[in-house]
Amino acid sequence: MADAIPIVEIGVILLGAALVGFGFRKLGLPAVVGYLLVGLLVGPFTPGYVADRHQIQVLADVGVVLLLFEVGIELDLRALRREPLGILVAVPAQVAFVTVAGTAAFVTLGSGALGAVTLGLAVALSSSIVVVNITRSRKRTADEITARALLVWSVLQDVVTLVAATILTVLLSPGDASAAPIAFGKAVLFVGFAAAVQDLVVPRLLRAVRTEQDTFLIVAVSAALATAGIGAAVFGVPLALGAFVSGLFLSIRAEAQEARREVLPFRDLFAVLFFVAIGTLVDPAAILREPMWLALILGLVALKVIAVWFFAWIFRVPARRPQLGVGLGQIGEFSFVVLGLGSAAGVVSAGQFSAALGAAAITIAASAVGARLFPRGAPQG
Repeated sequence: MADAIPIVEIGVILLGAALVGFGFRKLGLPAVVGYLLVGLLVGPFTPGYVADRHQIQVLADVGVVLLLFEVGIELDLRALRREPLGILVAVPAQVAFVTVAGTAAFVTLGSGALGAVTLGLAVALSSSIVVVNITRSRKRTADEITARALLVWSVLQDVVTLVAATILTVLLSPGDASAAPIAFGKAVLFVGFAAAVQDLVVPRLLRAVRTEQDTFLIVAVSAALATAGIGAAVFGVPLALGAFVSGLFLSIRAEAQEARREVLPFRDLFAVLFFVAIGTLVDPAAILREPMWLALILGLVALKVIAVWFFAWIFRVPARRPQLGVGLGQIGEFSFVVLGLGSAAGVVSAGQFSAALGAAAITIAASAVGARLFPRGAPQG
């Protein structure tokens, strides 16, 4: 009978997250905010029931793998080459500027260099999930050009993150300075391994079982989990990064979109537990003990809104630039991955980690609402 308790717990948490997420959607907010709130309520830092974090984390790991595998598949690098040069330059410039500004601010307030870089990069990134919510919502006010700019900007951020997170993983690798080249070499080897598996092996398997829908799904999901798992266990690459790289290489194959359609429902289910697991890590007391971190992070997100507008203006990105900035003015899912790396390495404190997660919930809600406040038909610029 005791064996059934974990199943009941997961079921109740999923149901609670679904209902709270539905309520937030009715309010015009992303369901992600509701999932984070449920995690906070069942976490160890709030009164009442405390969920078993270990079992949630195992399923959450599946969620983040499927989430970022699907993000990788959705990236079409060949299509990005057809985008205007301005946006291809503006996005790396925005990420670099906000990361440097954030690093300087955190160092000024006493953070170590690696922790400051980690936090700065986390703040520089936006949420693909929220951007999709803004551009595809029935309540959206963004025109087609601005919606396209929002989607392309968030996709390019993901590409920049791939490079930045790989470098960060190397810098945060345990051991002395001599360990960094080894970690970098392992990361490069993993990229080669993922390219071989997802470009040569998996497409052939998917073609062979295309007529069997259930087998097709099993192959697609197992390939994502196995490649990301091998990346973490053998090459020392974080699960999320491994999953993203795997999806990226599969995206160039004809079978990619069918694999994405099959994986999507399972991604949505397990991703809920990923955001719930993130919510359980928020310590309100730590935020109250050091409120300066929350204030600083919110200030840096506001700076990011201005930076997006500025670089879009400088590089003549066609869009309603103020709406573009507000739509990207949040902390996203890749930020959680980056913060997790810093927390695991001990360079991001509990107070900073909780403040960043708290700021994520605030900024996700604010950007989703703020982006819809612009009137339809407003001029670009």
